[in-house]
Amino acid sequence: MSKPVSENPIHKNSKDFRMGVIGIGRMGQYHVNVLSALNTHNLVGVYDTDIETGKKVSEQYSIINFETPEKLMEECDAVTIAVPTNLHYEMTKKALGKGCHVLIEKPITESIEQAKELIDMARATNKVLQVGHVERFNGAVIELQKIVQNPIHIETKRLSPFTPRIKDVGVVMDMLIHDLDIVINLVKSPLKSFTAVGRKIISDHEDLATITLLFESGAIATLNASRVSQLKQRVLYAMQENSYVKLDYTTQDIEIHRQASTVNLITPEEIRYSTESFVENLYVHKDNPLKSEQVHFYDCIVNNAKPLVSNDMDLETLRITLESLEMIMSNKPAYETP
Repeated sequence: MSKPVSENPIHKNSKDFRMGVIGIGRMGQYHVNVLSALNTHNLVGVYDTDIETGKKVSEQYSIINFETPEKLMEECDAVTIAVPTNLHYEMTKKALGKGCHVLIEKPITESIEQAKELIDMARATNKVLQVGHVERFNGAVIELQKIVQNPIHIETKRLSPFTPRIKDVGVVMDMLIHDLDIVINLVKSPLKSFTAVGRKIISDHEDLATITLLFESGAIATLNASRVSQLKQRVLYAMQENSYVKLDYTTQDIEIHRQASTVNLITPEEIRYSTESFVENLYVHKDNPLKSEQVHFYDCIVNNAKPLVSNDMDLETLRITLESLEMIMSNKPAYETP
């Protein structure tokens, strides 16, 4: 838990909240753009190993391009870390040690042991450690939590054409982890078992994968991801007793399908089936999910807001992700959770 506002040197609704960004690749630059527009934040500066990129971004936003991440941390109350995954543990540990709250891009670390150490360190130092699962802050996902109460079956599809942008991880860690995070927090039931399959197509890592989850409630979820698809699609379908819900991540739209009646008409020639149903298009407040993520991070630090997802659930998402990768690489059979 963060300190009460009265004990916190950061004052509500002021520019005293000093923020920095470490790693200004594609995602890091998105964070810089969002943070520069927030009137509650003082974007101090950035750090990147690419000196020219750091110089270009710092000049564009009139902020400091720091020579080392440590110097940036010393000037900040909080940092966003958007470095490659293999550096997450090292950089987050440094930031926490410097007294910074940390928003770390997903996945939190490469291993459960590293993640547990960072979470314990954040708790011991009274710092907020938030994992950057930006899809949590998609307006449609927030509304979905209110609509889907007892799912029977969930199916997700996260498909895109190949891009060499991500080189250090495969499709599970890059894309499927988002759906894992959303689904296990949506079902709200202990996981009973899961299986994972996948294969390499173009890159050195798995380019397509499917994970099937079985929960103790009886709910089943099938998660599909591909980064070698000719179709770009990010959707979630959830079936519950009296409705079928479709969520489009890209448009932040939700459709709720309900069956009204079914009529069987028997004639001498054939049997005809007529099904009547109606579709409810739900209004969703649409905002920039990355902005919402940063605002929530700020609220957890300054206003003691409850984190949208606990660090314990972050660990569960990482555990399933890593064990799914192990299954894919070894082709081992279904794994029963303890």
